[in-house]
Amino acid sequence: MDPSWHQSDQVLDRLREKALELGFTAVGVTDPDVSQHVSHLERWLESGFHGSMEWFERHLDLRKDPTQLVPGTQRVISVRLDYLPENTDCIDILNDPDIAYISRYALGRDYHKLMRKRLKRLGDWFSDEIAPHGFRVFSDSAPLLEKHLAEKAGLGWIGKHTLLLSRSAGSWFFLGELLTDFPLPLSVEHEKARCGSCTACLDICPTDAFPAPYQLDATKCISYLTIEHKGPIPEALRAPMGNRVFGCDDCQLVCPWNRYAAIGDPAFQPRHALDRQPLYELFRWTEEEFLMKTEGSPMRRAGYVKFLENLAIGLGNSHSDTEQVIHTLGSKLGLYGPTLDEHIQWAIAALKRRASENARDNASTRQSNHAHQQAPDAGQI
Repeated sequence: MDPSWHQSDQVLDRLREKALELGFTAVGVTDPDVSQHVSHLERWLESGFHGSMEWFERHLDLRKDPTQLVPGTQRVISVRLDYLPENTDCIDILNDPDIAYISRYALGRDYHKLMRKRLKRLGDWFSDEIAPHGFRVFSDSAPLLEKHLAEKAGLGWIGKHTLLLSRSAGSWFFLGELLTDFPLPLSVEHEKARCGSCTACLDICPTDAFPAPYQLDATKCISYLTIEHKGPIPEALRAPMGNRVFGCDDCQLVCPWNRYAAIGDPAFQPRHALDRQPLYELFRWTEEEFLMKTEGSPMRRAGYVKFLENLAIGLGNSHSDTEQVIHTLGSKLGLYGPTLDEHIQWAIAALKRRASENARDNASTRQSNHAHQQAPDAGQI
């Protein structure tokens, strides 16, 4: 075989064909150089926007240079895997304060293992069909600037909400990487940034987590607060969280480019009706129920107690039967630590305050109606 064939577009065509066969929805190839993005990362860390995610600093050298993570890396194959579930009625659920909103990516199977398994099959196929090569696969599981690598590989552009966007697929997708020592030809097609003057994603954020376009303060982001954050959630951010108990999708829901998003892989369809579970019912789960119903799910990352902490805030923002909810909240006081206790006490106080306000409003309405009924008709005067 002509050695130049390995550097031809035909190789990329075969790679793309195999990737699609494995269930990926896009693939691109880039070199491992991310130096142009390092200064942005360093400023983000200096601002403290990473919160308690200390691993960003701990593995900074590897993030700056993927060839230190996998010596000998010459190319990064970046892939996209769509996950948007079917018929999830996101807006309706967010508008119902008694239903738990769980980020769409977490409703089905955990993507990490699935993505790595498929990438491994892609790498093995390449060794068998194209040329032997050394490779390692990753999916949100290593210190890689995966969004920047995907952008360089032609999979999209980084939007103002700091997520990767595709003109043909929006942002409802996972990213995965295959680092190889084989000098593949680079992808030449790249998507032009198309956010324009739109600021919908920045304006919709319930907790105002975007200090500027292309900057995310994770310490205010509901996804961070409900998954990675340890300790009590700042009180000022609790009411804005609403019913969002694991992650947040608001910035994606309003993005105009997501009108083009396709329904994702069947593996990510909701399990155990997690797309429309009442907050009250989830809070009543035992730890055994949580472990059973989140087996193989990204929700395991938060853990049972953290999930309860989030649910307590959701219940504090709910319109559920106050007496019943307060009783159920109180039943878990003193069982799982001071953070959950603080969230429960906040929720009980919020529910009592809301009930009192509703009672006053109802009394005022009754008095107004009574006065109106007692007033003489103008024709009788």
